[in-house]
Amino acid sequence: MDSVTQTAQPDLQVTLAGVRMKNPVMTASGTFGYAREYARLVDLNRLGGIIVKGLSLEPSRGNPPPRIVETPCGMLNAIGLENVGVERFINEKWPFLKNLATPVWVNIYGKVSEEYARVAERLNALPGLAGVEVNISCPNVKQGGVAFGADPAAAAGVVRAVKSSTDLPVMVKLSPNVSDIVEIALAVEAAGADALSLINTITGMAIDIESRRPKLANITGGLSGPAIGPVALRMVWQVARQVQVPVVGIGGIASAKDALAFLIAGATAIQVGTANFVNPRVTMEIVAGIAAYLKTHAMAGMDELVGSLRGD
Repeated sequence: MDSVTQTAQPDLQVTLAGVRMKNPVMTASGTFGYAREYARLVDLNRLGGIIVKGLSLEPSRGNPPPRIVETPCGMLNAIGLENVGVERFINEKWPFLKNLATPVWVNIYGKVSEEYARVAERLNALPGLAGVEVNISCPNVKQGGVAFGADPAAAAGVVRAVKSSTDLPVMVKLSPNVSDIVEIALAVEAAGADALSLINTITGMAIDIESRRPKLANITGGLSGPAIGPVALRMVWQVARQVQVPVVGIGGIASAKDALAFLIAGATAIQVGTANFVNPRVTMEIVAGIAAYLKTHAMAGMDELVGSLRGD
């Protein structure tokens, strides 16, 4: 591709599982609500993609408080996937979302494969929905609470169940709490995943030393924020080298520099999560920062940037 001139604007468009996006900046599930909450702060139509809060078959109240704890360079959360359920989402949230010019993905989860499939089937009827993101970090009640994402066969089983229930693109969100994330990535790719997003939160905990009690009612929670950035970047690089489907990078992205590192490592797009709580306009800053970088480095489009790591 020809290099851009000093006055030309670089093309930030990317394609993710057949979905064309105006730029590679997406919002991460659980950190952006159902998007309307941010409408007065962010131009939602300038985002590359929106992923709404995880949905289950039935509404869920989540875990009891306290559910969030600040930690050095990040936060722990044990929200417990509180959500309105798929039917209320369709009736109450989708009417706003469907009018956006930005592709909307719905994150889904379940306690058994059949629940994932039923949620995906219900969402399949929504005209204009871009796709589903499958959260496989959830406990499989049929396997004693072991997370689907910790076992290649279980993870693949969920993906096959979802793929059989929807015509939508299926992106699978991988857990970092495994011994070999590449093994899980290859298993879900073979099962039909159209894209992969990684990473979900890293399990951690915090203790109040004065009371000698856990700071979270759930005792453990998911660590997110800048603290997990280097781990997420390493895992994205590892997976992107081994799979053929597009990879979306998540974890500790709080600036354009962070996002650019994930893109250079091989991510087709990125998701911004915890940083939305600190700076609600961070996604807009990242879009502008990526465009400035491409222009400074005389790159015409994203294909010159994605996977351009040298020396690996």
